[in-house]
Amino acid sequence: MKKSFSLSVLLLLILSIVLAGCGGNKSTSGDQETTKKNENYSETASGPLTINPAIPDLEVKDKGPNGEQAVSAKTLQLTEEELKKIKDGKYKAAIVMHYSGTDYMNAAVGAMQDTFKKMGIKVVAVTDAQFKAEKQVNDIETVLAKKPDIMISVPVDAVSTAPAYKKAVAQGVKLVFMDGAAEGLVPGKDYISIVSGDNAGNGATAADILAEKLGGKGKVGIVYHDVNFFVTKNRSDAFEARIKEKYPNIEIVDKGGITGPNDAEKVASAMLTRNKDIDGIFAPWDVPAEGVMAAARTAGKNDLVVTTVDLGTNVAISIAQDGIVKGLGAQLPYDQGVAQGILSGYALLGKEAPAYVASPSIKVTKDNVLDSWKLIYGTEAPKTVQDAMK
Repeated sequence: MKKSFSLSVLLLLILSIVLAGCGGNKSTSGDQETTKKNENYSETASGPLTINPAIPDLEVKDKGPNGEQAVSAKTLQLTEEELKKIKDGKYKAAIVMHYSGTDYMNAAVGAMQDTFKKMGIKVVAVTDAQFKAEKQVNDIETVLAKKPDIMISVPVDAVSTAPAYKKAVAQGVKLVFMDGAAEGLVPGKDYISIVSGDNAGNGATAADILAEKLGGKGKVGIVYHDVNFFVTKNRSDAFEARIKEKYPNIEIVDKGGITGPNDAEKVASAMLTRNKDIDGIFAPWDVPAEGVMAAARTAGKNDLVVTTVDLGTNVAISIAQDGIVKGLGAQLPYDQGVAQGILSGYALLGKEAPAYVASPSIKVTKDNVLDSWKLIYGTEAPKTVQDAMK
């Protein structure tokens, strides 16, 4: 009896650790299909390591925080010989995230883990700062005690987290950033590269879809991310610029800032109260878009047109049902995660790396939502999304 009880306790402890590392139940959906092994990845495949060759060769419009033109992630590669050298080094890596638990973040972190496994690099920590800069500073300091060779991270706030990242640099850790760098750090000197989606392209794509659904005329609002976060600013700025430059009969009548994804419903509700005749709203990524959807339903504005960035389960269901969210510009989180792993290899080999790398924008509407899910996540769309198409 004692042996059976001890085994049960051990299993429960292991399960709790796994759930904590995966972000627990914070996913935007009850569906767990996005956490399955990506079909484009093989631990035993021979040949060079690249992102998915099926990704289209589209123009990348984005620019980095220092004005550098983004280089396509499709140009990155590690040869078999380079992979062997990395494996022989027996390196360690830490993944220090700003938040976790969404479809996007599960795919990105899963890709990093998959890629590091293929490279023979041990992942010693995966952290979630819950969008709190002070927690991320503590996470970085805790992780540094594990003496990683590589750290992949997204700064919650570029300014307040900078001293912690500088400690990592001083310790000899090679940094690869996701989406934006900490302030005062120099590419090629303090960090290797930044990997992101084509945020300018995705903002423009969201504007084009919204304009198309409104027939080129109407009144719209922008829910923007009101923090020092480079990539979400790029999206909102590109959305606004595209509307003003290309659609003269669409008027931006209101803007509302959020500091976290859970603020969006309140901000959108206030926007809808102030503007009874508003026709559409842009949200900076899928989770705030869910808040905008909730606000629209509460206000009885089921004809509101919402577009956003990032293909999560709940917005995919809305798109499939021809609901409030009509479409979006999607990033490629899995392949961006692979790119971050590849750039980590560049750092370990002393191989020259581009300062800013981006994957192309993928336009997602009802016409291609299922195919887009397969391209973006490497798995079939969750059953809830497939059923919504019916």
